[in-house]
Amino acid sequence: MRWGLPDFIQDALPDEAARLEELRRRLLDAFRARGYQLVIPPLIEYLDALTTGAGQDLKLCTYQLVDQLSGRAMGVRADMTPQVTRIDSHLLNRAGVSRLCYCGSVLRTRPSSLTATREPLQLGAELYGHAGLEADVEVLRLLAEALRLADVPLMRLDISHVGLFHALADSAGLDDVARFDAFSLLQAKDIPGLRALLADVKDCVARKAILALPELYGGAEMLDAARARLPQMPQVSAALDELCQIALELADLPLSFDLADMRGYHYHSGLVFAAYGGGAPSALAMGGRYDCVAENFGRARAATGFSLDLRELARCLPVAALPGAILAPLERDQALQIEITKLRAAGETVIDALPGHEGTWEELGCDRQLVKRDGRWVVAAFHGE
Repeated sequence: MRWGLPDFIQDALPDEAARLEELRRRLLDAFRARGYQLVIPPLIEYLDALTTGAGQDLKLCTYQLVDQLSGRAMGVRADMTPQVTRIDSHLLNRAGVSRLCYCGSVLRTRPSSLTATREPLQLGAELYGHAGLEADVEVLRLLAEALRLADVPLMRLDISHVGLFHALADSAGLDDVARFDAFSLLQAKDIPGLRALLADVKDCVARKAILALPELYGGAEMLDAARARLPQMPQVSAALDELCQIALELADLPLSFDLADMRGYHYHSGLVFAAYGGGAPSALAMGGRYDCVAENFGRARAATGFSLDLRELARCLPVAALPGAILAPLERDQALQIEITKLRAAGETVIDALPGHEGTWEELGCDRQLVKRDGRWVVAAFHGE
């Protein structure tokens, strides 16, 4: 069919579009009130800028084309975070802390799941220029607040630290290929595969520690068990210290810790997290620290943030009836026009009754109408054609 859409691509019809826009505005306004400035990156740019520092996974998700003007490879953005990092690094060029937020469509070559879209409406917030844990705490609280403002209950906030894995992989002497494979096996919780991969590792302490990571999950109390089971290495102790501080600072949130919940092998450098809630089968939002990405733009810059798909978030909300509209007769009456202007200024939708309308006014949302009573225009219930 000529009017058919590609698989995993959907229109947003009026009711859904209205919910998405209201939700977008609510969250961006909340971000603005906390000092996060809105940026709007371009839909396409040169491929190397779009995928820098993000690894092969993002390249595979990015639609590629050739720029007819320059002959260079271009891409349609699959993730806006590298673009925002580029803006912070090279356009704003601030020496201190920078807080940025964004919202826009991204396009991916494949959906993340069987129920996901290939065109997420990505909304996120990023904090640059502060390497301390205070920035991570701020971003995590902002994520929790975003879900609260969206009326989506936060059921669980999973937190991990990729620094633990990299410290243990260094100790085990894993080469680049084995390190990436081990990271992937931890993500999949494939214990037999991980055990087979590490069978030749001579450092038995490091091998046992990596194999212990999938068993280290639970509440904040698990972190004490992690200290007992993992080797006393500076990088391991520092990562566990950060996780303990997060548990202390955010004790009012439903935190859980999973030391094998790794993501962003080429991307993340410290804390990583995922938020679950609203009955969604997968994470509603993900994020973490990515201090190394800005180096690919030629400027080392601490960074942490999160992003979510506004479409997925909106699906968690109950379908609520949208505000109705008011039907106004098409008359050249100054008093009528004054009343219409007042109603629209107050946030009401007022629809002019164009002549020759073949449908019903109800299908346009009209549940009230302007009628003249005792010489005054008033809003009354609408009873149909």
